Amino acid sequence: MDTIKTVGIISKPGVEAGYSLAPQLVQWLGDHNIGANYDPETAEYLKRTDGLDRSDVPEGTQMLIVLGGDGTLLSAARAIKGRPIPLLAVNLGGLGFLTATTMEDIFPELERAMRGEHRIGHRRMLHCEVHRGDHEVVARYEALNDVVVTKASLARMIDVDAFVDTRFVARYKADGLIVCTPTGSTAYSLSAGGPIIFPTVEALCITPICPHMLTNRPVLLPDHSVIQLVVRAEDDQGFLTVDGQVGEPLKLHDRVVCRSSDFEVLLIRPPKMMFFDVLREKLKWGER
Repeated sequence: MDTIKTVGIISKPGVEAGYSLAPQLVQWLGDHNIGANYDPETAEYLKRTDGLDRSDVPEGTQMLIVLGGDGTLLSAARAIKGRPIPLLAVNLGGLGFLTATTMEDIFPELERAMRGEHRIGHRRMLHCEVHRGDHEVVARYEALNDVVVTKASLARMIDVDAFVDTRFVARYKADGLIVCTPTGSTAYSLSAGGPIIFPTVEALCITPICPHMLTNRPVLLPDHSVIQLVVRAEDDQGFLTVDGQVGEPLKLHDRVVCRSSDFEVLLIRPPKMMFFDVLREKLKWGER
């Protein structure tokens, strides 16, 4: 990694621990002659008013630090926009599959990063396009976890046709469909009955949400597959959600096209905590 001259800081708002940790972090960085860009949420913890829009925070940085949970990390991953910037995610409470670094470990981890001894996990993102009509692409997104086509809040089940590499899979009658990455396999897809996928497995997964036919099961696909979901619900009866945070209403016959992205997220991982350690800790495996 390049010499660290500037880091970005993106924070979850309204967390009591942020009011003590963020000032300590900025002080530590200043003591090491490292500058900081930060968002308005971090500025609030610092009692300042010079926060940048999240999309601008990564500009000119060599590392991005996330103070919060997995949701804040997902927002930060989109803000990076494919830049090869390592991301250090610090868990301020909650489940936190991705934010595996604890508050106690943040400064030792930064010391390791400055020495070039940090461990990085490479997480491929998912590219999504919404096609309307014959040729028009009305929206593009990058997701770290998942792309979800679901019914609108008051709608009944919706019909969605699924295609893989132009080949018809099935018409699903369900509350929705999830297309997830290995990183996202421990998020919404897991709650909907999908498999846990080891992060380095080159795969995508289609998981139905409460399908009408109980024989509709999750399907694992090679990550070079192009997945197309065609909405058969009336206008605004379907909704697209990306990483549970951004999205838009869908029209009848909209096509949601998903493929592996050209971008990946570089996650700084705790030196001694491996994937199955995280599963045991977060899912309480082996406990009674």
